[in-house]
Amino acid sequence: MDFAFNERQELMRRTLHELLERVCPPEYAMQCDKKGEAPVQAYKAMADDGWIGVSTPEEYGGMGGDALDLALVLETAGMHYLDLATMIFRNVCYGVDALLESGTDAQKQDFIPATIQGEKYFAFSLTEPDAGSDAAAIIARADREEDRFRLTGTKNFTSGMPTATHILVAARTDNSGAKHEGITNFIIPADAKGVTWSKLDLLGHRAMGTCVVHYDAVEAGIEDVLGEVGDGWKGLMAYITTERLCLSAARTGAAAAALELALNHAKERKQFGRPIGKFQAVSHMLTEMHMLVDTARLQVYRFAWLVSQGKAGRIEAATLKLYAGEAYKRVADLGVQVMGGYGYSGEYAMERHYRDARLATIGAGTSEVQRNIIAKALGL
Repeated sequence: MDFAFNERQELMRRTLHELLERVCPPEYAMQCDKKGEAPVQAYKAMADDGWIGVSTPEEYGGMGGDALDLALVLETAGMHYLDLATMIFRNVCYGVDALLESGTDAQKQDFIPATIQGEKYFAFSLTEPDAGSDAAAIIARADREEDRFRLTGTKNFTSGMPTATHILVAARTDNSGAKHEGITNFIIPADAKGVTWSKLDLLGHRAMGTCVVHYDAVEAGIEDVLGEVGDGWKGLMAYITTERLCLSAARTGAAAAALELALNHAKERKQFGRPIGKFQAVSHMLTEMHMLVDTARLQVYRFAWLVSQGKAGRIEAATLKLYAGEAYKRVADLGVQVMGGYGYSGEYAMERHYRDARLATIGAGTSEVQRNIIAKALGL
């Protein structure tokens, strides 16, 4: 299988790099991180140029591209600023793709064009205080009254709230069956009566961050249900394919940026009369970083090709998420070691990579959960 970009994709990548060099320079990313502010300006510039809709069908105003194009955009954005890439991921995955998978015609027409144009933004609300890795154990409920529902409960680690106009929230509408049954997904306005939230103080990803959200008898109608009532788990599992691809591509781009930072430092920083990259101990660390980034990129585009062919399965998704996350974490750790005190300083982007990378093996399914999924698929 040939993973080389075609001429159109190479042009896309160059064009996007040029845009991001203008609207998301290193000082802008550092400012967003230090202030805890989402990179809305850079995101809106990408939306204005059509990049948020790269894989959205043309009938909704998108470019009509495939999963390979989406991976290219997320990797490129991740090279410039990971929180920008995760902002794109959330709106593509839990906005556009969730609607394409499960939405009604009216929902698609209402939300998809506005989302790719940067007018509507999505947050995703699933995890609860007692439902993390055991995601199906949610107890937040949606009590039904004919064609109306009232959502009540607390969600931890709801990402995207600072910019959200709408929330994709999973709630339990039936307790009579297995825990994976009786879950319903809703799209509700972020400013709906009864919705309150607070941002958490995090180690990394400080610009976008994540939040605790309380739902106090929040009203929703049958028209706000995404998919079938009681069949929400099936939808959530489908959306994970896009999640695994987007997050892994974004983190691989960030890992590539960390490698470039460390490599440039090793070529310029001199000790004992020569660049530190000439010392075998340092060169071997950079070699390992290169190997990890290169292999992660192959995993990303292999999975994107599988998605485009309709051949992506759980084991491939788990393998990608596991490897790309662990690779970014290791690359960032080695990058700090190569740069020494400079890598540990908040004046340099490597320190942010080190903080952001730590989430890669925890969020959206821990590395341990991914290993369990792979082991089960292997018949173990």
